[in-house]
Amino acid sequence: MISLVRHITGLLSAAYPEDEARALVWWILEETTGLTRTQLLTGCKFTTFSPHMQAIVDRLLKKEPIQYIFGHTLWCGLDLRLTPATLIPRPETAELIDRINDQMVNDQMIKCLDIGTGSGCIALALKQQHPDWQVTGLDISAEALKVARENAARNGLEVRWLQADILTDEIERYDLIVSNPPYIAEQERPSMDRNVLDYEPHSALFVPDDDPLRFYRRIAELRRATWLFFEINPRYADEMQQMMQALGYTDIELYHDSYGTTRILSGRIATEG
Repeated sequence: MISLVRHITGLLSAAYPEDEARALVWWILEETTGLTRTQLLTGCKFTTFSPHMQAIVDRLLKKEPIQYIFGHTLWCGLDLRLTPATLIPRPETAELIDRINDQMVNDQMIKCLDIGTGSGCIALALKQQHPDWQVTGLDISAEALKVARENAARNGLEVRWLQADILTDEIERYDLIVSNPPYIAEQERPSMDRNVLDYEPHSALFVPDDDPLRFYRRIAELRRATWLFFEINPRYADEMQQMMQALGYTDIELYHDSYGTTRILSGRIATEG
């Protein structure tokens, strides 16, 4: 087994750092054998490098995300199906969930909306951790909502799903709105990794250079929730804070993620309507 791990790690080292390559190897082995890492290390005599494994390695060398290759990922205790119509949930987004949990620790019956839900990861994580909450996931993409519904069934969770364009459509009132909307400016494309730029849905990634806060501004201007929580582009953290203040929000907080990057913003307002 160890020789097989070394062999595949060597193949992947042409495109990935050694630590990342080794992590990918164990993912490949667990998926293709149906065994856990512990089982593979203790008594398993599986040592065959199959053509199927070679095909997976070839796709990884083209920087295709392994989550798309296998069609799912584990995130925040959820087993989420993923397709090229949905973004891959990141660790930073899990930290957004943690911040919401910290703020809403004493709130029992929360009516919550996740805007730009994609795979449904945020809505489903909140529902899993707060079964009493009324959680809704909204997205403009019918394909993404299909995946979100499958993920709700896959994880045994009940969430309401809505198809709408937040830039033009009206929404009802909620206690909490959370959103990880498109926030990467077009000018940032050249600095992006291939595994994101070549495979993940651009409609869920990019905003115009001349209006990078378009989704945040629209959501904040609607004033349809007491609390807003956003995952943000650190380039625009100051502009985000100023915008929220100008719109009358208070208790505005900026948070760093585990990488030390300003990644989350929260604020509150007296709702209208």
